[in-house]
Amino acid sequence: MASLKKDRTFTEPISWVTTFFMAAFHVGAIAALFMFTWKAFFVALVLLWVAGSLGIGMGYHRLLTHRGYKTPKWVEYFLTTCATLALEGGPFFWVAVHRVHHQNTDKEGDPHTPQDGGFWAHMGWIITGRVMHNQATELLPYIPDLRKDKFHTWISKWHWLPITLLGVILLLVGGWSVMFWGIFLRTVAGLHMTWLVNSATHMWGTQRFDTGDDSKNSFWVALLTFGEGWHNNHHAHPQVARHGLTWLEIDLNWYGIWVLRQVGLAWDIKLPKSVPEKAQRTPDAVDIPMAPARATSGDD
Repeated sequence: MASLKKDRTFTEPISWVTTFFMAAFHVGAIAALFMFTWKAFFVALVLLWVAGSLGIGMGYHRLLTHRGYKTPKWVEYFLTTCATLALEGGPFFWVAVHRVHHQNTDKEGDPHTPQDGGFWAHMGWIITGRVMHNQATELLPYIPDLRKDKFHTWISKWHWLPITLLGVILLLVGGWSVMFWGIFLRTVAGLHMTWLVNSATHMWGTQRFDTGDDSKNSFWVALLTFGEGWHNNHHAHPQVARHGLTWLEIDLNWYGIWVLRQVGLAWDIKLPKSVPEKAQRTPDAVDIPMAPARATSGDD
């Protein structure tokens, strides 16, 4: 269980630039509610899936972070670009932070554990000055694979460009309502859905596997995040590309990977061998070693 000590959010310095943009997007999301049209609603819904499922779930998380499957480079780059539309940073930042989270889950060094407070785990860690930027020396040792790739290096620096271009296109094609729903409301909804995996699934739910941390499976978070809510399953087998291990555990991100496999665009997919009712974390489920090392500038 998360401790009841004072939420860390209120003891750390605030990053005012990040906080300003977070606040601006939330204000824009509220404003979008007064511009409702069915066209804007469905555009936002499709973009929520593109950014949250294709991008964050299938791209940043299961492909780039854990290498749970392989794809052609153009597919990898497409999924990465989709992920930047979620406004969750570039691949350097997202992947490194998530790998740190797995190395120190619910212990000292975890970037967003509810052990430091529920609000901290949800979004406090984002709005404080502790968030690592793309070239932070603490971050670089965790992403040697991405640093060797010119596209990932480029888009990590210019990750804000795709969503900016999308906003201009939506404004020109659909007007203010489509732009506000497709950018502001959709992005804010997607952010909170992703953040629920950091907060809610480490506080509430059930545990199938004894992982030694607070990770839990949450049906409702899984529905909101296209399958990322089966978090205890994931922490037990981090590299496995399928998080919903039974037919009852709906996992839209896995269905997307399955479709890619059917059309020959995904292979070497890591899957669990069996699903026991209660089991210890198995050695073959441990991620590739990512212990910090002395960082050097430039590509490895």
